[in-house]
Amino acid sequence: MSNVAAGLPVGRGLLYLIIAGVAWGTAGAAAALVYRTSDLGPLALSFWRCAAGFVVLLAVHRVRRSRARSTAVSEPRRRKVLRTVTTGVGLAVFQTAYFAAVAATGLAVATVVALGAGPVLVALGARPVLGERLGVGGAVAVGGALTGLAVLSLGPAATVRPSGVLLALVSAAGGSAMTLLTRRWGRDGTTDPSATAVGTFAVTSLCLLPFALAEGLVPHTVQAGRVLWLLGYIATVPTALAYALYFAAAAVVRSATVSVIMLLEPVSAAVLAVALLGERLTPTTLAGTLLLLASVAGLAVTEASVAETDEQALVQIDEKALE
Repeated sequence: MSNVAAGLPVGRGLLYLIIAGVAWGTAGAAAALVYRTSDLGPLALSFWRCAAGFVVLLAVHRVRRSRARSTAVSEPRRRKVLRTVTTGVGLAVFQTAYFAAVAATGLAVATVVALGAGPVLVALGARPVLGERLGVGGAVAVGGALTGLAVLSLGPAATVRPSGVLLALVSAAGGSAMTLLTRRWGRDGTTDPSATAVGTFAVTSLCLLPFALAEGLVPHTVQAGRVLWLLGYIATVPTALAYALYFAAAAVVRSATVSVIMLLEPVSAAVLAVALLGERLTPTTLAGTLLLLASVAGLAVTEASVAETDEQALVQIDEKALE
């Protein structure tokens, strides 16, 4: 089960996405600890996350490029620039609009709208942009995932404000555009996922810098060592590692599947909140988590089945060509 153009097995791509989703969830717990020990704001934290992640990704990319001897067809320069700018702006919109939505309408509503609208927008856009059909099984899995996210995120104290909902939808649109375009441009095998991650974070850092400066770029803290350690963790694991895996996998896994597996982020965050931050595990949290995990597992099985069918079709085409 592999994407012929990109060369990455679909099964490995699914594993990459699961690791990325879990890693993204740890960023929330680390950010909460940063907020407890400093006055760093969310926009400044997002900037440092992207800027430091860019440095790590660039260093790794240069080491890999110096050691690798690739015979793959290179990506056209004009498309490379367009892809880098588009994905970078998409990531910046996704993060900035989400933080603004949290401020406008609260964490619960912003999370359920931004993350919940993502799979819907991707499913709607996958057919005209990529020619990918969701299918009955995929539709059931997406519905289950959205229900699980709603159960996990919404509580009786949630308040809905139209401005916050609109910002959350803008955030979802930015993330969905990034997912769809990464899949579209990665299908011919000319896109280097490592270079994509480096370029994306360079553009995102530049987009976030003005907002971070306005909020306050340098944190004030009496525990500088702890804050630097936490920032280093955020820059490496849930940023450099997670997004490198995401860009590699998003080129070979169907976009709807990518968007749903990304919902592992709130599951991971909820587990860490209970284990490390002392938050209480409620029946609602447990039910939402189990429903989300079941939906992700169902989509993974569907993705594997689709990949196997596609591979069999390609084998038949090759056999006919040989005849």
